[in-house]
Amino acid sequence: MAMIAHLRERTAPGQAVQNFLREESGMVTPLVLIFIFLMMVTGGIAVDLMRFEWRRVQVQNTLDRATLSVANLTQVIARSDLYATEQAHAEALVQDYFTKAGLPDNLTSVVLDEGLNYRIVKARADVISANFFMSLLNIPQLAAINASTAEQRTTHIEIALVLDVSGSMYNNISRITNLKLAAKDFIDAVLSEANRDLISVSIVPYNGQVNLGPDLFAAYNVTNKHGAANSYCIDLPLNTYSTTTISRQLAMPQVPFADAYSSTTQSYNSTAMTGHTTDGRNLRSNIWCTDTPGNYVRVHNNNPVQLKAQIDGLLPIGATAINLGMKWGTALLDPDSQPVVASLAGRGIVPAVFAARPAPYSDRETTKIIVLMTDGEHFEQERFNDTQYRTGDSPIYYAASDKKMSIFHQSRISNSSTRCKPFWVPHYRSGSSGTYGEWHARPWTGSAPDSALCFSTSSTASLTGYTAPNGAARQSWQQVWAIARVQWVAWELYARAISGIANTTAAQQARVATYKTWMDNFRSLTDTITMDSQLESLCTRAKETGIEVYGIAFESTTRGENLLRNCSSTPKSKYFFNVSADGKGVDIRTAFRSIASTLSKLRLTQ
Repeated sequence: MAMIAHLRERTAPGQAVQNFLREESGMVTPLVLIFIFLMMVTGGIAVDLMRFEWRRVQVQNTLDRATLSVANLTQVIARSDLYATEQAHAEALVQDYFTKAGLPDNLTSVVLDEGLNYRIVKARADVISANFFMSLLNIPQLAAINASTAEQRTTHIEIALVLDVSGSMYNNISRITNLKLAAKDFIDAVLSEANRDLISVSIVPYNGQVNLGPDLFAAYNVTNKHGAANSYCIDLPLNTYSTTTISRQLAMPQVPFADAYSSTTQSYNSTAMTGHTTDGRNLRSNIWCTDTPGNYVRVHNNNPVQLKAQIDGLLPIGATAINLGMKWGTALLDPDSQPVVASLAGRGIVPAVFAARPAPYSDRETTKIIVLMTDGEHFEQERFNDTQYRTGDSPIYYAASDKKMSIFHQSRISNSSTRCKPFWVPHYRSGSSGTYGEWHARPWTGSAPDSALCFSTSSTASLTGYTAPNGAARQSWQQVWAIARVQWVAWELYARAISGIANTTAAQQARVATYKTWMDNFRSLTDTITMDSQLESLCTRAKETGIEVYGIAFESTTRGENLLRNCSSTPKSKYFFNVSADGKGVDIRTAFRSIASTLSKLRLTQ
């Protein structure tokens, strides 16, 4: 027993060591400890990196917000009692963003660069994040430098607002009201103190014609001038729609101040001359070139007060010629009109800063914009046949005492049985009954003529050298149109005189045929299909030159909507706006605001 105990005392420690050395499971403990340590370090690094990235994003977002805000040209940056320089003011504005974001010490630099039409703001900020775990690896912190650059640049911009002021804009009174609000919003949006000398706005109101006003009218080679007050329209050549120019050398006739649209009484015993009609606002609704100064064209202006006052004064009346409105809009942006603008600037009508406008199409610093708006579609356009019936002497006489007309017919002279009485007096009858309208030896003077008088026995007699009796004044064609409808003249002074006044079917048919012949003699009509084609051609040419065309179909017809959609630049989603009556489209103020917002882009460049 003693021996056994002695052996146990001798062998137990050694055996234990041998057993420990032979035990394989005991080797796992160090590896676990190593892996746990590595996992803690890796996780700690991730935490430190996430904390750093969160701080970096916070600083970058603050930088971007600050530079965008300060670069905005509407942000006032100026010297003052608080800031010795514009640079100091810009630094303070950017620093304020960092202070409010809880990062007052991160901003390191701000650089302001601005000129007449641009502002660039560059800023840098430090990002420092203390490490919790990476410090164990002797990396106490992570750091970076963030930078942001924001720029707003307003290039030179020439804008033409081509606005529909046809009668339908008044018939639905909310249209003209909403248009005025939207157009004035547009003026406020695009013109500011900072960019006023860079952006010019022309206003081209149009209905059946475009009333240029006396100053722009005088810049062109206009013939057949009639002198009627406040009516300054030009009949453009029919082939003019393939270009954006309007020649200052080409002779172009003035649109007569005449009503060729209104109907007249077509009765065989009509007794009274029908003059121009007016609407409830005392505007002559069916004269294509209405005498409304509120609808004059405004050329390259930058005065918001004047522009908005003109918009307030727009008077909707008459027909619709979108092609004509677009034509004058493009002409005011075409470089060929630069001498016209320079002349107007020299007279103080256009701001002197715009004397060199319109800029060449090749000028990359200038953007040309047309905003074309209509609430309808084309209405066939009337134009007087060139020269003969616009101005010059007519064979018509006027008696001021009773405002009656009579007319000389040369055809009566060639017939021996009629040459003695070549003057037709449509309102007179010698007896107490019978049909009105008689032939006489002299024009109407306000009193009954002597039936014994004879004009001439010569088969070649004419009005050349003829002296009318007192009370009868020979009229120019424009004098005739100023007081009589064209249809009345064609019916009363030609159809009834030439085709007779008998109340028979044959006579009535003859009168109608003669009436149509003389209406065609006086004026011609451009059909709406041709007008659509002219507009399409002009829009194509305008876009080819680089003009950006925005279209606004304002509660328009489907045909009008399609015309403006096709005329607008691409993509249509940016350049065309459908303002529908059912409320499914955008409203017109939104359309104008959207266009205004695209003209000056604020953007981050870094």
